[in-house]
Amino acid sequence: MDKRKSSVKIVSECKREIELEIPSNEVMEEFERTVSKFSNRVKIRGFRPGKAPADIVKRMYSAEIRESIINSLAPEAIKNEIKINNLNPVGHPVVSDISFNEGGPIRLKAKFEVWPEFNLPEYKNIEVKKKSVSVTDQEINQSLQNLSARYVQYLPIEGRGVLDGDYVIAELKGKNVKTKRFLPTEKVTILAGHPENEKVLNQNLTGLKPNEERNFTIIYDKSHKNKKLSGKDIFYSLRIISIKERKIPDIDDEFAKEVGEFENLKELRKEIKKELLSAKERAMKQELAQEIIERISDKLSFELPDSVIEQESLNIVRQVLSSRSQITSKEEFEKLKDEAKKNAEKYLKNQLILARIAEKENLEVSDAEVSEELKSIAKANNVPLAQIIDKVNKEGNREELKEKLLFKKTFDFLLQHAIIKD
Repeated sequence: MDKRKSSVKIVSECKREIELEIPSNEVMEEFERTVSKFSNRVKIRGFRPGKAPADIVKRMYSAEIRESIINSLAPEAIKNEIKINNLNPVGHPVVSDISFNEGGPIRLKAKFEVWPEFNLPEYKNIEVKKKSVSVTDQEINQSLQNLSARYVQYLPIEGRGVLDGDYVIAELKGKNVKTKRFLPTEKVTILAGHPENEKVLNQNLTGLKPNEERNFTIIYDKSHKNKKLSGKDIFYSLRIISIKERKIPDIDDEFAKEVGEFENLKELRKEIKKELLSAKERAMKQELAQEIIERISDKLSFELPDSVIEQESLNIVRQVLSSRSQITSKEEFEKLKDEAKKNAEKYLKNQLILARIAEKENLEVSDAEVSEELKSIAKANNVPLAQIIDKVNKEGNREELKEKLLFKKTFDFLLQHAIIKD
């Protein structure tokens, strides 16, 4: 029996090409099986199922038979060659230049990307300078303000009209001035005086009391974000249903007791200072670890797979666009893409280095560590653990979480083996 012939060509650091020949005897065996399978399945006029001569089946279904044979033999043959040559493809191989005639071998090329090979430089005993961290009274006061905002109450008020900052429930009726067509009547909640409200709306809300009504017209700009309203003049009738006043709690001993088991405000401030200091120390350690990995990265130069860079760049662009209102020009978008590519290359390079260090140092993440992380996520988000586990399982993110924990463990390893100077 003839053996498969193959050769692996190194196109570049991350690109490989396999030239493969599947021998004719192997192809002919598959050819006979395929023709037999087609003979039993297809219907040809004048012949009972399975009784049509093979040469007629081959002539009538030559293209389909050819495609079936290639699809049956090529993927497995490529997979075996990749395994034999100890290659680790990124994504699926792209098959080209397929040559096949009855009685002969199948010849083809398979192109694919691989992760780069590189030797790690020295990554222990890297010297970095520790940064001092401290917490100011201003930061504590700001944290108290943020905390008090979580305990805001909205209390019904009577005896006065709407003021800026009130939450107003109102009935809103609209009519297109030009077409005279009425818009659906809506029951809306409005934060009076909010800068994103139309200026005319804020002006007409002020002073209105429950059950009072006011009429006004809003002329919407053509660039208005609501396309149903942009460029239109709408006449509104607004009737107040109820008003709620925003009540922020006083930051005092009583507030400290409401927030948690604190005897007084002094104890609460002490706990906030402790948490802020801890957060700053974690951030400082993260910066040191990042500095270490970048120092290692600066000593290495290797190619990255184009497809992976492209995918990571796309993810970054999507994240940026989701946090921006809009991109105003083609030039701005091109600049965004260029920055995303640079950030993607830096991120992927660092991830490869961390993965290689973790492998060399036999660092692993156990199922117990994953479970503890899930418990921490549930606690931080104040949701049941079962809900977090269900979400992770449904979205298939368990391996991603495990990888994240492994990189964190590798960062910690680098810090433990660094020379940190005050």
